[in-house]
Amino acid sequence: MENRILHLKNKAEKELQNILEYWAKNMLDERNGGFIGEINHLDSKNILADKGSVLNARILWTFSAAYDLTKNPEYLNLAKRAFFYIKNYFYDKEFGGIFWTLYHNGAPKDTKNQIYALAFTIYGLSEFYKIYKNEEALEMAQNLFYQIELHSRDTQKRGYLEAFTRNWEEIEDLRLSEKDANEKKTMNTHLHIVEAYANLYLVWPNQKLKEAIKEILEIVDLHFIDKTKNHLKLFFDENWVEKEDVISYGHDIEAAWLLQWCAEAIQDLELIEIYKKHAVHFAESTKEGIDEDGGLWYEFDPKEKKLIAEKHWWPQAELWIGMINAWQLTQNEEFLRITEKNFEFVEKYIIDHRKGEWIWGIREDYTPILKDKAGLWKCPYHNSRACIELIKRL
Repeated sequence: MENRILHLKNKAEKELQNILEYWAKNMLDERNGGFIGEINHLDSKNILADKGSVLNARILWTFSAAYDLTKNPEYLNLAKRAFFYIKNYFYDKEFGGIFWTLYHNGAPKDTKNQIYALAFTIYGLSEFYKIYKNEEALEMAQNLFYQIELHSRDTQKRGYLEAFTRNWEEIEDLRLSEKDANEKKTMNTHLHIVEAYANLYLVWPNQKLKEAIKEILEIVDLHFIDKTKNHLKLFFDENWVEKEDVISYGHDIEAAWLLQWCAEAIQDLELIEIYKKHAVHFAESTKEGIDEDGGLWYEFDPKEKKLIAEKHWWPQAELWIGMINAWQLTQNEEFLRITEKNFEFVEKYIIDHRKGEWIWGIREDYTPILKDKAGLWKCPYHNSRACIELIKRL
């Protein structure tokens, strides 16, 4: 057993280094500052691509967390680069939000306040503050917290609303992406608000922040978890009427460990116990989405009884952490074996051994999905975090 654990940890350390090396070498925008917006599936850089707030916030989190683990000064420099670019270009000093996208030269493009992006910026800023104690970073994170609480929090029916205009008016299109339902309250945004708040709480143990984390965890337990099937419910209107959608295996297994971590951040013993149970239940239910080759399918449509037969990069990464966490909670070796087998799947089909990083994913017939290597949604956060968590936990 010890040899197996050490072997898995060593593989995670090596893969973390490979991921970070790719982003450090390929993503710097030497012309306009910060990081370029896109590298396509052929590894061709698009220096004219729009720059996304989520990508940049996740780069900030990644290199901050990597520096915290390794103390490699290059990672600190890259974290600083990400921070100053976010501060100077993405942070809306007039209205206190975060621009969704910028043109390649840093000028604002889509100026909506998508709460998901504000949450990820808090997540990145708080991680950066851990390693560098930059007071501006902490102040920005605090300001974004106050803006979310002021504008997004539903004080009548609880929960958080999805999106607003730049000056915090209502907006018609609330969707994170084209595939999402246009609903006012979503699991994905609540998951990442509480993740961001918990990370901020670790550097700023504020009572109001703690109460917000506790309330979101209660809301998730009440509304977003289907306790009979142990899957997440994804979309609701403002009155908590569900719009039924797919089963998202990646989100299920990500929530499995991440919500437990949030409960542990505020040391709420009752919520810790609730989310430890959910963590194991979600790990069990996620097994139904694992193929014989060890890969995790993307989604399942219960209405159509149809598998969305693709294996994207990020659910594989979250599977590692969720299953290792379930193994730690139960000592059931099956969960460890699932991580080991999925790691082999990722090495065989998802990691680009020639050019670096991970491809978007594969289809049922094992042909690659020809989408970004880096872009608005293809970021170094899921896979680097999976490596970091494995290294720490093992």
